[in-house]
Amino acid sequence: MRLIEVIAAPENLEKLPTIVRDFEIKNFWPAGGKLDLAVYRILVEQEKSQELLDALQGILGPEGHIVLITPEAVLPRSEPSSEERKSSLQTTREELYEEVEKGARLTSNFLLLVALSTFVASIGMIKDNIAVVIGAMVIAPLLGPNIALALSTALGDTKLLWSAVKANVVGLGLAIAIAFAEGLLWPASLPSQELLARTDVGLDSIALALASGAAASLSLTTGLSSVLVGVMVAVALLPPAATLGIMLGSGQNELALGAGLLLAVNVVCINLSAKIVFLYKGIKPRTWLTTEKARESSTVSLLIWLVSLAILTGIIVVTRG
Repeated sequence: MRLIEVIAAPENLEKLPTIVRDFEIKNFWPAGGKLDLAVYRILVEQEKSQELLDALQGILGPEGHIVLITPEAVLPRSEPSSEERKSSLQTTREELYEEVEKGARLTSNFLLLVALSTFVASIGMIKDNIAVVIGAMVIAPLLGPNIALALSTALGDTKLLWSAVKANVVGLGLAIAIAFAEGLLWPASLPSQELLARTDVGLDSIALALASGAAASLSLTTGLSSVLVGVMVAVALLPPAATLGIMLGSGQNELALGAGLLLAVNVVCINLSAKIVFLYKGIKPRTWLTTEKARESSTVSLLIWLVSLAILTGIIVVTRG
């Protein structure tokens, strides 16, 4: 269930009872108001919440607001309808956007977490300590920018797109730079197995990255915790980025190329699979005009990721053949 609170001028809410009746919603009541604004609350089934939100946004007016609340529990409990059982999308577009947009912000906390996780992961790989490497994955904030990149093209949101690109480039660039400095300080003349594992790229690397991106986007669209899949995405991105920096700093350019290829494969596959999941889930803008713009951006982004994956797969086959 969702509790929706609508705040708007009384004249803008004249159509509200009609909208509520059209959605066959029984739990709807006024909740007071102040000054020149009225407040109404609507308790709605989860599968109807997105369409209702879209309808309500058309009557809000310039001063209106909608507050979306997810109750911990609603009593008495009701059996889920057949539509709710079939529905796989549990999170509304607005909730999904809010969650993803926060992860794509280029803040001091984001940079600090990238720096710390890279430093820890690099030392863990140099010392061949898998436990330390796994610990670094927990704090690496690399899920947000990559999922935001896929969501931005699904919604045709240019602002979110550039925010995601900037966070991705700066985050991965910072990770490579820090690892490069560590490679200068601790030259890996005899690289550890953890480092060598990130310089070998195969078709299984493509499968892992595709699964990581799909799991991340599925966890967000269904309202499940994204902590574990965030770690999964970090595993696919941070170690190869750190390995690339360490190998460049150590002067081992051939191994650095392998790590760079793995990083490129992972970035492409994570974004491609996340994009496909958002398309499958029907994530799209509210208005028709924005939908047309989003369709164009989705087509272009899909072509870019597919062509990139085809090129990288060809490189892998040639280098291993």
